[in-house]
Amino acid sequence: MKVLVTVLPKPSVLDPQGAAAAEAIRHLGLTGVGRVRIGKVIELELPDSTPDSEIHRIAKDLLSNPVIEDYSISK
Repeated sequence: MKVLVTVLPKPSVLDPQGAAAAEAIRHLGLTGVGRVRIGKVIELELPDSTPDSEIHRIAKDLLSNPVIEDYSISK
């Protein structure tokens, strides 16, 4: 099974890359864009029998820093 793990900075954490991207969008003359956050997407190929608990463990303990990042999982 293919699993996507999306990792983004927590809303309370400063995201200078996101702020720079938002500013660049405004400089293009585009309006209506609010906050921009930049993160990463990791694609995992796992056996269909992999329990959700193991997927969450991989995401929490290996792919993200739970102090400053949130993650979400899509199958």
